[in-house]
Amino acid sequence: MDTQHLVEEFVEYVKKMKIELYNEASVQYELAFYLRRKLKKKNYEIQLERNVSYFGLKKGKFEKAEIDIIIFSADMREKSALEIKFPTNGETPAQMFSFCTDIKFLEQLQAEGFHNNMFIVLTSDHLFWEGREEKNIYEPFRKTGILEGIVKDPFSNDKIKFCKRYNFKWRDGFKDEDDKIVRFFIVKI
Repeated sequence: MDTQHLVEEFVEYVKKMKIELYNEASVQYELAFYLRRKLKKKNYEIQLERNVSYFGLKKGKFEKAEIDIIIFSADMREKSALEIKFPTNGETPAQMFSFCTDIKFLEQLQAEGFHNNMFIVLTSDHLFWEGREEKNIYEPFRKTGILEGIVKDPFSNDKIKFCKRYNFKWRDGFKDEDDKIVRFFIVKI
């Protein structure tokens, strides 16, 4: 199952059909409906906000307890997790660290047999991709497009250590209700 291709198709579908996405929940629901339609013949389940305990995993081992969108086969041999962020204006550095937390969560799920996991960000807030290129939480998102090693929360001593290196690139998606371009990136885990 090529989840990245399906997510990229979804962004084009939103643009073409002029679907209004206005918060993270709207993205989750619309993407889940889209995936259901695309994967209907392949007998996959698509569920939202599914707790990791449903898959026999202990919540305390993970960065989070619930998966935004889960795609799995009836026999549960194939499982893919999707984490989505749709931040609006404000709290840019905190949201950037939250991106890192979601990616770490997907790494943890990968270690438990989930494959083709995706982290997706959509936003029209330009401060996520442009501004001062400081050497901290901003650098990967505004300059390098590379997440690796240890990332520190700008507001606490919390840290995230990635198992792998992730490259991403901001791309133009569609226009929002205020006629601003929504940009996005996808990280495959």
